Amino acid sequence: MEKLVLTIVCKLNPSPEQGSKIDATLQAFADACHYINEVVDPKIMNNVRIQTLVYNDVRARYGLSANLAIRAINRVAGNRKTAKKDNKPVQSFKPNSADYDARIFSFREKDWTASLTLLGGRERFSWQVGNYQIGKLKAQKPTSATLAKRQDGTYTLNIQVKSEPPKTKNSDKMLGCDLGRTDICHTSDNDNWSGKQITQVRDHYSKLRAILQKKASKGTRSSRRACRKLLKRLSGKEKRCQSWVNHNISRQLVDKAATNNQTLVLEDLTGIRTRTNQQKRNKKERRRSNCWSFFQLRVYLTYKSLMAGVNLLLVPPAFTSRTCHKCLHIHPDPNESYRKGKRFVCGNPQCMWRGDSDYNGACNLAALGLSVNQPGNPSYLSCNLSTDSSGLLKAPT
Repeated sequence: MEKLVLTIVCKLNPSPEQGSKIDATLQAFADACHYINEVVDPKIMNNVRIQTLVYNDVRARYGLSANLAIRAINRVAGNRKTAKKDNKPVQSFKPNSADYDARIFSFREKDWTASLTLLGGRERFSWQVGNYQIGKLKAQKPTSATLAKRQDGTYTLNIQVKSEPPKTKNSDKMLGCDLGRTDICHTSDNDNWSGKQITQVRDHYSKLRAILQKKASKGTRSSRRACRKLLKRLSGKEKRCQSWVNHNISRQLVDKAATNNQTLVLEDLTGIRTRTNQQKRNKKERRRSNCWSFFQLRVYLTYKSLMAGVNLLLVPPAFTSRTCHKCLHIHPDPNESYRKGKRFVCGNPQCMWRGDSDYNGACNLAALGLSVNQPGNPSYLSCNLSTDSSGLLKAPT
């Protein structure tokens, strides 16, 4: 079984001299990555082959320790593989992070300090840790970490802690989760989380940024400077708000599924932005749709369910919004007036069920999930299953 990797973020408290050494190390690490990517044939993605070509040169040019040079080579190899998979060029390397392994990083629990190898030698750092970090790091022996510099100039050490995840339990109880913008999530148990507040927050920051950007390009020198300063201060607030909302929703969903021994069933929305952006919409609706953070919620649900031993299943969303969960009647015309806003009306004269459209979709997702444990049962929807790159159960479209 693969180990569960949890990243613990700890804020470092370096002295001014240590801060200068960190900056120099991060710059050298980024320069080394850029040099490796430039001189090595782009077709070479194996870290061992890259190491045989540039290892000695990298150490001599940038003064990195042996393991920091190896970490730089591994980062370039990993970035190349990711770029090839996504069919995109390798992104530039910025001096804001460096990777560490057990030979150049150590954690000491007795005084809660960390030791890191920098340019010029080894340095020991104190850090700010709360009860959460103490609980996760206690009695642990982490072997890898990432040294990072944030936009505000502070430094963090992101420590990777590995543990054995609890065994997931198969269950006949399904919790369908219909994701959307009006309701961020609506479950088959009729729980829902409205997206009205986060939409208002996004609209507010979008309007505020537009006003400040316009003023930052015109007006007096002092007003332009003030607008740029305010834009910098606002940077990340909208993102943090959305992340906080998704963390809370995912925690409540996983806790409920673990308490009731349920399997979480999500719709696989991969590629939905590409499909929806082909439709004619105004600028405001396009922005709202492209800001919809459904994938972040899915990521949070994935790792939280692994930690809690809750099974998570992905199913295709096709026809789940056009099917009545009571009689399984599928409306053939997507433009048919069976759905108006949040209201769903079944077109089957023998059924005529009326209710919330998101609740109807969540029930259909739960039925698809139930077909996994009871394949062939005529009372449920059915689908075939495979696994994706992360090992998650996934029904192919």
